[in-house]
Amino acid sequence: MDIYTSVEEKYLQAVEELQCGDLPQALRYFNQIIASDEEYARAYFQLGHIYHIHFKNFKTAGYYYKRCIELDPDFPDAHQPYLEIVIVLKMHNLVKQVAERALNVPGVEEARIYESLGLYAERQQNFEEAARHFKKAEFFNEETEDAQVFQAHQKRIKNKMNSNKIMVYDLQG
Repeated sequence: MDIYTSVEEKYLQAVEELQCGDLPQALRYFNQIIASDEEYARAYFQLGHIYHIHFKNFKTAGYYYKRCIELDPDFPDAHQPYLEIVIVLKMHNLVKQVAERALNVPGVEEARIYESLGLYAERQQNFEEAARHFKKAEFFNEETEDAQVFQAHQKRIKNKMNSNKIMVYDLQG
């Protein structure tokens, strides 16, 4: 017989197991939670996080993050990692849609969304768009330490934009 009577108690125990490093037990608890309450969004988020960070299984992580957002669209923690997954899996049609939805959720860190969009644009070699997103990320940033990261992104993009300029040589003889 299970000593944890409520879903919330089991969730707290699962989070504790995860923090202590007992990944198999945490997985077991999160899966039990979903089996007993299929609409418990936080359990889906935690499973997404586990598959994303610990197992690097991006498709499975994406499923769990997406399911969490479907169940609780205002749960802010799932939006930014889901955007990362969509970008990693090269789901180009979803990137803008997921980002726009995330930016409308209270509690979502706008700076991280714009940073992800900037990195995505950079991978697509759209440096002007990347520069705009990194500038917005810096604008929305609330962390002092992150300001240097966003400035480094902007400097890197500026260097890439300058490296694409055509060189004209004037030979004098």
